[in-house]
Amino acid sequence: MRTTRSVLARTALALTLSTSSLLLTAPAQARPAPDPVTRHEPALDSGAAKSPEAAARRALTSPVPDLSDASRGYPRQQVLAPDPENPADRSLKLGLVPYHGIAPRLNALQALGDRVSVEVAGRSAGGHRLYLVTVTAPESAARTRAQERMRELIENAPAAAAKDPAVKAAYKTPVFFNNNIHGNEWEGTDAALKLIERLATATDARTRELLSTSRLYFNITANPDGRIAGTRANAGGFDLNRDFVTASQPETRAMRQIEIDKQPAVMLDLHGYVNGTLIEPTTPPHGENYEYDLFLKNTYANALGMEAAVNGLGYTPDKDGVEPAQIPFRDQQEGWDDWPPVFTPQYAAYHGTVAAHTVEIPLPVNNSAYSSLPVAELRRRAAVNVEVAGAAMRATLEFVRTHRASLLADQIEVFRRGQAGAAQVPVSEETVPGVPGIGPEDVYTTEFPRAYVIPGGTTAAARLVGHLLANDVRVSRAFKAFRLGGRTWPQGSYVVDLRQAKRGMANALLADGRDISDKVSVMYDISGWSLGRLWGARVESVPSGSLSGLPLREVREASPVGYVAPRGDLRLRLTDPAEVAALNSLLGQGVPVRRAADGSVLVPRSAREPAAEAARTYDVVFSSAKFGPGTALHRTRVAAAVTPGELFALREMGFEVTPVSTAVLNAGFDWSGVEVLFVSAGLDHGALAPAARGALEAFLAAGHGLVGRGAVGAELSAATALLKAHAVEGNGDANGVVRVLNSGPLTAGSPSHSFVYAPVWFTGLGPGVRVEQSYASGNPLVSGHWRPSDDGTGGPADAAGRASVVSGPHAVLFGTEPLFRAHPKGEFPQVARALLIMGQAGRG
Repeated sequence: MRTTRSVLARTALALTLSTSSLLLTAPAQARPAPDPVTRHEPALDSGAAKSPEAAARRALTSPVPDLSDASRGYPRQQVLAPDPENPADRSLKLGLVPYHGIAPRLNALQALGDRVSVEVAGRSAGGHRLYLVTVTAPESAARTRAQERMRELIENAPAAAAKDPAVKAAYKTPVFFNNNIHGNEWEGTDAALKLIERLATATDARTRELLSTSRLYFNITANPDGRIAGTRANAGGFDLNRDFVTASQPETRAMRQIEIDKQPAVMLDLHGYVNGTLIEPTTPPHGENYEYDLFLKNTYANALGMEAAVNGLGYTPDKDGVEPAQIPFRDQQEGWDDWPPVFTPQYAAYHGTVAAHTVEIPLPVNNSAYSSLPVAELRRRAAVNVEVAGAAMRATLEFVRTHRASLLADQIEVFRRGQAGAAQVPVSEETVPGVPGIGPEDVYTTEFPRAYVIPGGTTAAARLVGHLLANDVRVSRAFKAFRLGGRTWPQGSYVVDLRQAKRGMANALLADGRDISDKVSVMYDISGWSLGRLWGARVESVPSGSLSGLPLREVREASPVGYVAPRGDLRLRLTDPAEVAALNSLLGQGVPVRRAADGSVLVPRSAREPAAEAARTYDVVFSSAKFGPGTALHRTRVAAAVTPGELFALREMGFEVTPVSTAVLNAGFDWSGVEVLFVSAGLDHGALAPAARGALEAFLAAGHGLVGRGAVGAELSAATALLKAHAVEGNGDANGVVRVLNSGPLTAGSPSHSFVYAPVWFTGLGPGVRVEQSYASGNPLVSGHWRPSDDGTGGPADAAGRASVVSGPHAVLFGTEPLFRAHPKGEFPQVARALLIMGQAGRG
């Protein structure tokens, strides 16, 4: 993550918590002036992705186990088969538990008694088991069923749960510790294993009370691939702590299921490395869909307890190199925000977690430190980090033990407000007394619409509804036409009622979001996202109206739309990534397919059987058509120097992709195996050896096409003189959802919105260069953060009306991010069409 430098003007805040309240008696204080913002990871992906195809295949197909089984009590113990010993595991150098040592350790912990249970919550993109450990006092099957009934009551009937004496007396507070989501931030795993051992054997009254009134869940390592390899990302190249809106990776889906099935009231996400230890809550802006008054109250109170515990370890800057802990909300001005729900704690808040923290332990042992420091120093640092992580965990458990009733009441209140359609409560010194420094800069609320309507019948709509359901958002479907919000909606439309427990989740996913460029000078990560605008389905907000009496039935899955016309030749539109995947499947089987002038593809009636299989597999529609004139298509083989998200998106669409980079080309690359080159990262024309540069230029001179994205793609196009267009780079920190005008065949049928991260636009267009898409006039930014650079240029006003996608006979250039982190599904087909057309150019 990125953060400002620690501000040392910390007052000694006394935490005096009464038995009936979490309100703090610390004096209010203003935030200090902002410090310069620094990152300890790149803002943008700069290297070319090289993850294996098997990782993408597992990510696309790995099932998510059901973790809500209430038919068995606790403990739920099993003997885990060992993993092969791996001497290359990067944990070993640090004196930490290697991945292959975790299963034996968990077997030993289960054998200590009847408090520890282990379940496999899924598998990583690299194929490794994900272990969920539950620590609690033993439960009979009957008591487990009773716990599940109370959990469901809290979410589905919160008003009743608030009055239910059984809930207050007997419900076990769920607590979730998520560890090692960034693979080279190791120590949370080791601290968790130590804590589990202590909890398994402790006989003191406090531990017995804690385990009789709580269930403690430990995701031992959320990223085993990265733990083994010493990388931040998983085997697919994904930063899992950016994936929660999209859930493209199996590890993310496993964490999502834990959040849904276990419904934690409190959670920690253990990271590294910020010195002193950084403990959320954050600086502004704050997610506008939270019940932030409840979230801030509890998250700040627990942060103070963790701060005291960490500082109480006695480490000092002079003796150990460890600075005092810091709480960004109190100690920093900006630069570490909780605006987007792509991070684990922020995502958890939408599932009812009322105290959620990223905790950044202090001493770096990864990246350059891993390779440059002596082993003894690395192990000293790792041991300190384990102790710091353990102190944060233990303090959290004490917070849960002493404030169980108020935590549970606040979780119930989150869900009650959602179901009742109650107004949010803006934070202030009156609504959250005792939290220092609350000001108008902390107030972020939204007006929830009455509902969203998603007209059905399309692949995009079905995918979006399935994704909402996977995120535990309630969706209904109309069994006949109905009136709502002054409009008539057709039968089969989906309705998302915003009077539901998880309205914050629903609105965070579907709403346009907000332009917050004027709120803060810098953001931590993405500032805009919208499945409603970017996933290709039509999504309409209905501000007001009554849903009572409407012909709606709640659904548990989207209705399939796959269809093949019963007679004649067939047409497949290419406006959805699933349609592209279906096309590539047919081409892989040797089916003769033609590209029509309107961008769709034609399939002969003789291929009805493989078309029917593709319709079932990809949930796409083959309509009736005439197999007339068009360009014959062939399987397009792509050489790609791209980001991990782009590589994954290409594979999701079924393209045959060979990852390349400057290093790969310099080592000697056989261009005969590909038809088109896609470049956005990690390929520098100027850094190519003469032979590699000559081979690349010969490939392009032979008529093979280039698809370029961003500054890197545009630079290669300029260096090889493929397309006369000048690329203008906007503010490199800008990102968000933008309005666009589609004007060419590549973008036909695309949404009228796109996504940008470090936006680019094109000027000085030469003869034969076509504008496929432009940024809208005025201010094209709908939601996100896009300011001019320090010199006053590079802002949205400079981009307005400028070309965002351009094409020529042998090149297509994108200034937008249509495949960003495999997220904006509705934008994918733009790139697919570009690759198909440029691939055909290479075939002559």
